Amino acid sequence: MAVLKVIKGSCPGQLVELSGERMVMGRHPACQIVLDNAAVSRNHAQILESHGTYFLEDLRSRNGTQLNGEKILGRTELKDDDEIRVCEVVMRFYQGSPPPSDVLAPEAQVILHEIDNKSSGQAPTMIDISKLMPSQAGPMMPGLGAGLKPPVVTDDDSDSSSIITSLDLSTNRHPRIAVRPEAKLRAVMEITQNLVRTLKINEALPKILESLFKIFPQADRGFIVLKDPITGQLVVKAQRTRREDVGDSARLSMTILKQAMNKARAILSADAASDIRFNLSESVANLRIRSVMCVPLVSSSNEPQGAIQIDTIDSALQFSEDDLEVLASVAAQASLVLENAQLHLAAMRQRDLERDLDFASQVQIDFLPKERPRVEGYEFYDFYEAAQSVGGDFFDYVRLPDGRIVVSVGDVAGKGVPAALLMARVYADARYELLSQPTVSDAMRHLNMAVCSSGLGHRFITMAFVVLDPRAHTLAIVNAGHLPPLLRTHKGKVDSVGSTTAALPLGIKSDTVYGQTSVTIGPGDSLVMFTDGVTEAMNKATELYGVARLTAFLKKAPPQAEPLGEAIVADVEAFCDGEPQRDDMCLICFHRQD
Repeated sequence: MAVLKVIKGSCPGQLVELSGERMVMGRHPACQIVLDNAAVSRNHAQILESHGTYFLEDLRSRNGTQLNGEKILGRTELKDDDEIRVCEVVMRFYQGSPPPSDVLAPEAQVILHEIDNKSSGQAPTMIDISKLMPSQAGPMMPGLGAGLKPPVVTDDDSDSSSIITSLDLSTNRHPRIAVRPEAKLRAVMEITQNLVRTLKINEALPKILESLFKIFPQADRGFIVLKDPITGQLVVKAQRTRREDVGDSARLSMTILKQAMNKARAILSADAASDIRFNLSESVANLRIRSVMCVPLVSSSNEPQGAIQIDTIDSALQFSEDDLEVLASVAAQASLVLENAQLHLAAMRQRDLERDLDFASQVQIDFLPKERPRVEGYEFYDFYEAAQSVGGDFFDYVRLPDGRIVVSVGDVAGKGVPAALLMARVYADARYELLSQPTVSDAMRHLNMAVCSSGLGHRFITMAFVVLDPRAHTLAIVNAGHLPPLLRTHKGKVDSVGSTTAALPLGIKSDTVYGQTSVTIGPGDSLVMFTDGVTEAMNKATELYGVARLTAFLKKAPPQAEPLGEAIVADVEAFCDGEPQRDDMCLICFHRQD
């Protein structure tokens, strides 16, 4: 396994295993390698693994990433003993174990640690149910439960019932077992072992019934039903019969089950056929149920998850209150394991979702331009950061056949995966329309018609095209409901451009016509394009950064593209003062040199 060895930083000598296909380094707590330093971008760089080959990629960070002393752009293959520098942190890459070597003294206050459970694919640690048994399920050896039997509550209608008894599980969910015969205790311990050894509940349930039939020799039928988490319907997950003459073994009485689950009570009836609660039930009569026990499986939040039912067709072989306590104890342990299994399944699904989101994030990064345009007399800067794993903001550089360059910025309504999917489509469609239509206004109009006819409902996209003619030094702006770009002259004056000809966002009205504004970009002038993630950034006092603050900052910011863009990002982050990013941020600056 490849590793990074920290050479310079606050923890020199530390080794970080590169255990996943993608390891992101940055200041954000969700990164696999967290670098807690203000100079580091939230998602600064990443290391990718493909078939044993590793690559280093800068994620459009503010201060860049260096490999062997040179700043990298895009993705670069890593070789053994390569040196990686992220601001003040220096790390060395090794394909295997690093050789012993002296480590330089720390030169920066940087905290480096790895978030293991996000990238390694290991399942989260599960609760050991065996450790919970003494306190939650009561003692399991003879004598330990003597004198601690739970109160048995006689139901309100018990006068007219045939020995009907119930345990209130909302106040007594973990009854203790009194002194039992050794055979019953061995069977209970067998059930416990079957439960704690697996998180696959469907494999454990038939074994539970098998053990219960050893405990209760009078039992003719046994069922375990669970509630479907989606439909809420009860589904038989395990069943067992002792005799062939018990009728339809696949049928059970919903009357008894609903009584137990609706009231969260363990029910015992000595003779269900003469019990007034059940004597009107056709299922009880047809199934020839006599003595019956039914115990709900109750979650930690007192929600019924299912039930265990044991019954007999022989009225002479009745279940007792002691039998009910044993079954209730088994059900309590089964409830814990069932909840654990559901938590485990949810954790696995969450892990798969995070893996898919990591892949989607990588795909989205690959959509964005790998390098900035190289145009004589001009310089460019861009910055992109999604609020979640994937985002709906995007930008692009499209070089037209006549040498002009279209700089586009877009913002899909919403965040997360739906916005990212729509972004991918609009990104590709925009490129096609820009290269196939005679004018940029026509390109925007056709793009709008495509979005309107796509059946995407009420989703819309704001977008701005700025066409730079580097020979005539002119800018043509076409705006579809986007925040107007800001043009700062060499004298420090800042104006929004293209707002007078701006039209509706894409996806609202199919016949929208988009106008065009043309301006000249003089020597020393700079243009700034951005999404609302910049202007709507919020501080702890819930104040917005705002266009006015951005305009005022531009008047005193550095003129060149890269220092200008980095200064804007730093000012927004300083304004937020640690508040989490609420929306995707996208910023593009380009500057005409003097």
